[in-house]
Amino acid sequence: MIVIQIQLEYFTLRIEKYEWDFRFLSKMAKSANVEYSKLQDEVEDEIPSYQESDPNLHGEIASPISSQGIENEFNTLDEPVKDTIMRDLRAVGTKFFHVLYPKQKAALLKDWDLWGPLILCVFLAMMLQGTTEEADSLSKGGPQFAEVFVIVWLGAVVVTLNSKLLGGKISFFQSVCVLGYCLLAPCLSLIICQLILLAPQQTVALFIIRFIVTMFGFAWATFASTAFLGDSQPPKRKALAVYPIFLFYFVISWLIISHSP
Repeated sequence: MIVIQIQLEYFTLRIEKYEWDFRFLSKMAKSANVEYSKLQDEVEDEIPSYQESDPNLHGEIASPISSQGIENEFNTLDEPVKDTIMRDLRAVGTKFFHVLYPKQKAALLKDWDLWGPLILCVFLAMMLQGTTEEADSLSKGGPQFAEVFVIVWLGAVVVTLNSKLLGGKISFFQSVCVLGYCLLAPCLSLIICQLILLAPQQTVALFIIRFIVTMFGFAWATFASTAFLGDSQPPKRKALAVYPIFLFYFVISWLIISHSP
């Protein structure tokens, strides 16, 4: 009987302890719930309601670009082909003007293209291709056209690679663009020389005039290209960068002055 009474007292004490623990946990849960409710109310008061401040943002993400700005955005896909061609031709003409009057040094480097160099290269190759009977009997002047074409583009690539290896700060295609557009002066001198060659009799005086005109085109092409590309080279290596440019335009000028009908 004594053992049973001791066990009952033990179980009674355990039950009282569990009741006390339960009451303690209940009080802690209630206090935590009250603190959570207070914190939630404070957060809701501090954070502004975006729905009330901007009622237009229902179901979509707001964009800082207005619809008017999107409509006015320039898109070449919707542009007529005629307008695209005319815009490109005006851009090429503007670059030709900057080559003849090289004051704005960043004009060719900022918006480069290869349309002008391609036009000038094809013009040089067509005007300088052979017209003798021997050349016509071989392949109708085709190889000579290819030779001039390859000389121009290969020379521009070699000069550009030399500029990059010396530490030039411009891109590859920017340099090719400048070298190609600066062929405008030799092309103009070629036109004048072709007009002189139309004379029925070629004299020494006419050859001297052709030589002066060709050298003027050579000098202007070298001056214009160095004006555009000179600042992109390290100060101590400008001479090493200008020398290949000099040789490139010298070879083109030699082809012009040595051409005869």
